[in-house]
Amino acid sequence: MRTDINEIIGKVLIDQDSVQKRIKQLASKVNEYYNDVDNDILLVGILRGSIMFMADLAKQLKINCKLDFMDVSSYGDEFESSGNVKILKDLDTDVRGLDVLIVEDIIDSGNTLAFLADSLKQRGAKSVKIITLLDKPERREKKISPDWTGFKIPNEFVVGYGMDYKQLYRNLPYIGVLKEQVYEDEA
Repeated sequence: MRTDINEIIGKVLIDQDSVQKRIKQLASKVNEYYNDVDNDILLVGILRGSIMFMADLAKQLKINCKLDFMDVSSYGDEFESSGNVKILKDLDTDVRGLDVLIVEDIIDSGNTLAFLADSLKQRGAKSVKIITLLDKPERREKKISPDWTGFKIPNEFVVGYGMDYKQLYRNLPYIGVLKEQVYEDEA
């Protein structure tokens, strides 16, 4: 059964044009930072939410970069992080000696990202940096800060531009706030 998008989105938090403009600004900063690096950069996208952001970011980069993905979860089908991080799909690339840029859609508790950054460092990455489209700093449980942030947002349940509710609404070209009644009805 199809749901009218207007029935689930309470408001558009960040419109499509603002998202694209900010990604270009972030890419410029990343290009500048890695400009003098001799080797290729490995972009590590965190599945599935980062796909849209990573694709648009990579298209704006002027540096040599490789792409790989991990599926790392501390949520399952829940709305809040359990704190127990699991690697569901690991990298195909050996990170030893590489400059790694983790590309994340949203950081809230920081549990998954702290685990992932530590794991990549232990595997011998030359450097590990983090770029996120969205940051919810008030939800932070682990002390971790992204190197580049698109937008700081309030503690609201967002969907669109890669972020989902039960695997739906990732395809929205903007970031919207999910109406509370949508997920409260199922609690």
